[in-house]
Amino acid sequence: MAKLSLRNISKRFGDTRVIHDFSADVDNGEFLVLLGASGSGKSTLLRIIAGLTDASAGDVIFDNLRVNRQSPRERDVAFVFQSYALYPHLTVRENIAFPLALDRFKAWHHIPGISTFARRIFGSSKDVVKQVADVSSMLELDEYANRKPGGLSGGQRQRVALARALIRNPSMFLLDEPLSNLDAKLRAELRGEIVRLHRLTGKTFIYVTHDQVEAMTMATQIVILHNGIVQQHATPQEIYERPANTYVARFIGSPPMNLMNATVTEGLPTVGGLRLPAPEGVRIGNGAVTLGLRPEHLSLSGDTSEDGLPATVRRIEDLGADTLIGVQPGQDLGLKLWELNQDELIWIRQAGQTRLMVGDPCTVKLQDRLASYFDSETGLNLAPAKEISAAGMLSSLG
Repeated sequence: MAKLSLRNISKRFGDTRVIHDFSADVDNGEFLVLLGASGSGKSTLLRIIAGLTDASAGDVIFDNLRVNRQSPRERDVAFVFQSYALYPHLTVRENIAFPLALDRFKAWHHIPGISTFARRIFGSSKDVVKQVADVSSMLELDEYANRKPGGLSGGQRQRVALARALIRNPSMFLLDEPLSNLDAKLRAELRGEIVRLHRLTGKTFIYVTHDQVEAMTMATQIVILHNGIVQQHATPQEIYERPANTYVARFIGSPPMNLMNATVTEGLPTVGGLRLPAPEGVRIGNGAVTLGLRPEHLSLSGDTSEDGLPATVRRIEDLGADTLIGVQPGQDLGLKLWELNQDELIWIRQAGQTRLMVGDPCTVKLQDRLASYFDSETGLNLAPAKEISAAGMLSSLG
């Protein structure tokens, strides 16, 4: 196993800076997910860790050893690509055995004609055959051993790619959006398969994705990137409950966190004329702040005489076990949603089904004790730093 440390990593392509002064520590056995939208720099960072791309500045450290000048082979990492990268002319068994056979090659074995013969000899040795059989069994590939990649489904091909990485017994696994080419059902199955492999091997996994569901369900730690800048580095639960800034609040969650402007007077926030109690453990001065609440931290009532924010139901999405209800706040509230146009809705997640219909008036109730408060100018969470694990976190606005 390997402990990974990244120190002040930056990467430029010409005048374009894609990673800004990135630092992080990844302990042995962690499952770290690099999460961000397209162009955030996550795949570039993974390639820098693997040695496939050189950093413009900074250090990559494996177990206290600086490896900037080491080749990918010397770093002892396994890389699983988005495109599978299987050899189409080799069987499943031969694809899995290929790394072990290649490890035994001498310089002269690469001569055309000799290379094919050498690979077959090395790949059929008893120890290689046993290792291939063990890994194939682990990933349920035994019945496909003699097939070529063209005869496999997408999920089966990805399992072969995982098996080929696993058989090398590397110190670290690097996975670059390996499930993005699969349908939803296969993605769910292989998510569980990858998590199981992580537990079985106990190795460090670094996984790149733009899918927050993958990140939240697989990771022990998540780094959220935006335009090459770290927004938050924390556990999935910490990120969901206490986002470090408004970018994270809107990026994580489906629907994302509802963000609303609030006015603070004498330590008490007011949203759309509704006075809320003083938040616990958060110091907010008088003036404007941004109030954040997850959809499940709001509730609806059809009784418009109750205390809360008056609104009108605009959308209802019945998901079976629960229902998402989008409401538009009353125009007389002066309520402005954060960075959104006036047609944007406040979303509420409600268990089961609702009796409300589109067009019905309603009252939105806030569970203020679960609210997050953000600085209206910087977007930073106003909770004390000890409550937000955000190593290297920077404002998305800065």
